[in-house]
Amino acid sequence: MNVPEALVPPGAGPVPEDADTMARDRMWYLYAAGADRPAVPPMPPDAEPPPGVPVYALPVAPRLPGTARLDDLTALPPGTVDLLEDAPFPAGRVTGVPEDRALAHALVAAFGVQRREPENPFNDHRGYASVRAKFPVQVLVNDRGRRRVFDPYRRALAGLSGASSAPSAAREVLLTGRFTRLPATYRWYRGSLVQLELGIALRAVCVALQLLGISARVRFPGPGARERLAEFGLTPSWEWTLPVVVELAGDAPAGPDHGPVPAEAVPDAVMADVVEMNRAQRFPAAAAPVDTAVPPGTPDTGLSWAEVLWRRTSGRMPRGLFGNNARPRTVPGAVLDTARDWLLTPPPGAGLRAAAGALRVTAVTQSVAGHADGVYEVTSAAYTPRATGPGVPARLEEIYGYPLAPGNGCDVRHASVLWFLSFRPRELAGDLGTSAWTAAQYACGWAVHGLTLAAASAGLYARPVRAFREAPARRLLGLPADEMVVLAVISGTSRFSGPLLDLRQ
Repeated sequence: MNVPEALVPPGAGPVPEDADTMARDRMWYLYAAGADRPAVPPMPPDAEPPPGVPVYALPVAPRLPGTARLDDLTALPPGTVDLLEDAPFPAGRVTGVPEDRALAHALVAAFGVQRREPENPFNDHRGYASVRAKFPVQVLVNDRGRRRVFDPYRRALAGLSGASSAPSAAREVLLTGRFTRLPATYRWYRGSLVQLELGIALRAVCVALQLLGISARVRFPGPGARERLAEFGLTPSWEWTLPVVVELAGDAPAGPDHGPVPAEAVPDAVMADVVEMNRAQRFPAAAAPVDTAVPPGTPDTGLSWAEVLWRRTSGRMPRGLFGNNARPRTVPGAVLDTARDWLLTPPPGAGLRAAAGALRVTAVTQSVAGHADGVYEVTSAAYTPRATGPGVPARLEEIYGYPLAPGNGCDVRHASVLWFLSFRPRELAGDLGTSAWTAAQYACGWAVHGLTLAAASAGLYARPVRAFREAPARRLLGLPADEMVVLAVISGTSRFSGPLLDLRQ
């Protein structure tokens, strides 16, 4: 649906500047699909939390599927952290692990619980970033017909009631996000945030498999993808994203193209939009090999993989306060180079590589040795300045959605680097069709997880956010009006530290 031309200000972009932050995703999707001036979608009745109820206290779906059988647990072997402590970051690898145990260690390395921060209102922490520590992505395992879900707290694989018992020659890990792990007040963000985290989780598991020497292929959602949810007993299907499948051995069924599948009985209009945007993806049926998830040639850090995963953080605050704080610090120029190499390591699959190639990377630097403060376009070949001069982080703080307040820290102005990943939705849709939307989010998540590891190795936090007001941020960054900012990352040096409870095994 288009807005009448008479109501569109001259020179305006496809999405109005004053459109609701979370509604913008739906409008960008419609613009990519052909609506030149998408109408602002109506706000649902539960758009805001009840008075006095903070967002983090709103009801969400449980951490594991309701069908998880805690009376049917297969414990995974301990000692993953010991193996990772012996592997130098980033070039070290884990060797000598028997094949039947390697996958178990890879799952714990990728998705295991790392630590608890007693003063943090959002716990626990793993080796990758997750919105409000909700971890909406579930890790399913099909080990030659045994279909289970990974329980990171019990360090075990749990059986699933209702899962298929059909024989299978495949060993595979399926990643599927549960939209309802985020509260209804997130509206259309339920889709984007979960799909971004799918890209993050994909990079995390591919890194872990590479560390353990396990070759893999990735099959992105295509024909038969929704049927795989039923195979694991995940109902109702609308709560779940189509799964991304990481194949380890055997020939997992791609699923025949059965044509239209029955409509999903989605309970509300906003969730129906979220599901529609997810179900539009239709990648080629062939699986793509994972070449590398770790950039080759990056310098030794003197740290182990265990230490870097332990250090990975989105920032700290004391005394149960929200947000994060930072302190000014001059960082070496190599920090920028390492982050760029991790960020630009291409994901598997032609579709995701096309999406990664379409992502524009913008860096706002401050006190980075060898680089004048300013705004840069980042490619593998160069840092091209768009504008130089001090003060851009402080101006970005003015348009950040969680400002400094008595209960909230905000030191965007002290960040060393702010990274912005953006793309032109309609242009990418012209190349990838209806898969463009999710491809861009998967590729962005893949890139950002690499960036967070690079930051951790340099002693920096890296906080992925969707909280900058898009239109004024785009003007500060020098981006065109038809370009969507998919995700930003605030990176700097934490002002605070505190006790950490080690939960690794």
